Amino acid sequence: MKFLVTGATGFVGRHVTQELLRRGHNVTVVTRHRDRILEMPWQSCVEVVSYDIHTKDSDVASVLGIPDILVHLAWPGLPHYKELFHFEENLPADYRFLKQMIFSGVKNIVITGTCLEYGMQSGSLEEELPTLPVTPYGLAKDTLRKFLQELQAYHPYILQWARLFYLHGPGQNSRSLLACLDRAIENGDQSFNMSGGEQLRDYLPVEEAAKRLVLIAEHPECSGIINCCSGESISVKNLVEQRIKERGAKINLNVGYFPYPDYEPMAFWGNVNKLQKILDL
Repeated sequence: MKFLVTGATGFVGRHVTQELLRRGHNVTVVTRHRDRILEMPWQSCVEVVSYDIHTKDSDVASVLGIPDILVHLAWPGLPHYKELFHFEENLPADYRFLKQMIFSGVKNIVITGTCLEYGMQSGSLEEELPTLPVTPYGLAKDTLRKFLQELQAYHPYILQWARLFYLHGPGQNSRSLLACLDRAIENGDQSFNMSGGEQLRDYLPVEEAAKRLVLIAEHPECSGIINCCSGESISVKNLVEQRIKERGAKINLNVGYFPYPDYEPMAFWGNVNKLQKILDL
C-alpha cells in the first residue's frame, strides 16, 4: 500500500517509517526540514516531499498526492503540554490540513492521540470513557478528534485514532525520564534526581509502539479510538531501577526531588482489548 507519513523524523515517526518499509509498503514522507531526513537510516528508501502541512494553500493534495493511507504523526511543540499554542495554532492548522486531504480523496487516516485526553481519570482506561483533558495539549488533540468524527457525517472516511501512552527508546526527547537517567549514568553522576516514583504508568518501547501503529493502519476495519499501549502498569521507580540494572550501573536515586505532575493521576494505564483483536490477527 501507498502511505503518506507526516512527522516522519520525530520520535515516533522515524520508527513508524522504518516499520512500514520493513513490511513492504511504499512510503512518502512530508517534512519542513529536508536536512533531517538525511539523518534517517531509511532516507534513500522513501520519497520525500518538502512542504509545510500547516500552510494555508488550498490544494494540498496536488503537492502531496492521494495515498492509500495517511499516517499523521506531526504535532509541533512537544513536550510542552501546558502551552496555549496547542489549541490556538496546532488545532486549527491540523484540522484545515486534514479536511483538505479528506475532501481531496483520502479515505483512510491514522492519527496519534494521547492518553492525556483522559485527564485525571485513574485505573484501566477504556476507549469508551468520556474524555476530560486538563492540559491544552490534551484538549487540542481531543477536540481535533471530535472535529474529525463530526466531519465523517458529511464526508465519509475511515478514522483510526491511536492513543499513545508513555514511550521510551531511540530518538526520545533529551529531557524525558530515561534519557536523563542514561545521561546521568554516562556522566558518572553519583545520584539521580526524580519524583517520588510511586505513580503507575503504561510504558512501551517506541519500536513496539511503531509496530502496533502499523498493524492498526493495516486493519482499517478496526476504526475509531484505539489505545496503543502495553496494557500493563509499572511504577516509575521500578522503571528507573530496571534501566539501571540493564545498564549495569551504580547510581543512587534521589527520590522525591521533583513534585508529581499536577496534570496526571497517580495510577493509570490503557485497556488493550480493542488493540488485542488486531494483534491476534
